[in-house]
Amino acid sequence: MREWWVHVGLICIPLLAVYLHIPPPQLSPALEKWHSAGEVFHFRDRKIFFRDSYGALGSSDVVILLHGFPTSSYDWNKIWDPLTQNFHRVIALDFLGFGFSDKPRPHKYSIFEQASVVEALVAHLGLTNQRVNLLSHDYGDTVALELLHRSDQNRTGHLNVNSLCLSNGGLFPETHHPRLLQTLLKDSTFLAPILIRLTNYMIFTKGLGEVFGPYTQPTDAEFWDMWTSLRYNDGNLVMDSVLQYINQRLKHRERWVGALTSTFVPLHMIYGPLDPVNPHPQFIRRYQQLVQKSTLTVLDEHISHYPQLEDPTGFLNAYFNFIHSF
Repeated sequence: MREWWVHVGLICIPLLAVYLHIPPPQLSPALEKWHSAGEVFHFRDRKIFFRDSYGALGSSDVVILLHGFPTSSYDWNKIWDPLTQNFHRVIALDFLGFGFSDKPRPHKYSIFEQASVVEALVAHLGLTNQRVNLLSHDYGDTVALELLHRSDQNRTGHLNVNSLCLSNGGLFPETHHPRLLQTLLKDSTFLAPILIRLTNYMIFTKGLGEVFGPYTQPTDAEFWDMWTSLRYNDGNLVMDSVLQYINQRLKHRERWVGALTSTFVPLHMIYGPLDPVNPHPQFIRRYQQLVQKSTLTVLDEHISHYPQLEDPTGFLNAYFNFIHSF
């Protein structure tokens, strides 16, 4: 028995050591183009990646895009050009711990800090007095709710939120169903350091593929770009820390759901109904029950958790209808 364990160790330890030193994948031409078009600003001592495009002439409207977990601002690439044709300015960032931004570890990642990152970016761009439209997805929805709370409370340095459009975010802990790996990473101090190091491209694509519809799966190239942006600056090693946002949603539910239910800012929800994380019809019933002042677009039945990638045309039509409505 003792010899058996020795042999397993002699085989596994070198393999694990090799894996841990595999360099991150190279950026694809598409992802490199996205990266090259962006800029960096400093939030405290951290570098934050963002893109800022000027678009429609004759418009003064600004839209800020807030991405989801575990991906990056590149989630908006399929709708970027149409947005620039309709808005004066389109801005997106990679949150701290995501994409091309810094990924410090150890670090206590929080929704509050990410909201402050967005406020710092707005100040950096000279837009503090400008009313801005927020378009968010998943993790970004919760950041948007913290920004909405600060705006409605007239906090110093807050954004002036003109409108908020949410999409497929776990707004209500009671209707949110995180994936098994997410639960293990956020709750197990023993398993998390092992799991984040053993998660490879195949495990990543299997897990992420489960939150896309069967007819709207990413291509191999798109999966690879998502994996590449995650691995950039060893981002896979901070996933367990970032995932604490799920526990933060539960702890601060009254603050964030309260902001959603009490605001006078125009609200809209774009929802992919095949979403296993925020399943239909429980999520929509809860949303309509609590957020009665919001309008709602439910996309085709085969659209899942990433509607802006799975149905960019339907997503854009829903968003522009909302924007034009007020």
